[in-house]
Amino acid sequence: MATKSELISSVADRAGVSKAQAESVLGAFFDYTAESVKAGEKVSWPGFGAFSMSERAPRTGRNPQTGEAVKIGKSRSIKLSTSAPMKEWLLGKTKKR
Repeated sequence: MATKSELISSVADRAGVSKAQAESVLGAFFDYTAESVKAGEKVSWPGFGAFSMSERAPRTGRNPQTGEAVKIGKSRSIKLSTSAPMKEWLLGKTKKR
């Protein structure tokens, strides 16, 4: 797993910018994506994928230590759906983009 500092360093090196600039741009991207998805919008990056809201209905789970039934409330999260070209690249069907 890449850490935040590794991500920033890699993006800065690949883009030829300072680490501070890369961190600022990545922060703005993540802020925009989170705000847009929270507002019900879908954020797409062609060739990579789309971020959208995922909602889970309330359900009953189990406490793994006691086996007792536990009510789990509804929840929301951000979901990434990868694009077809990204899926093909991940499966090794196409060369690096």
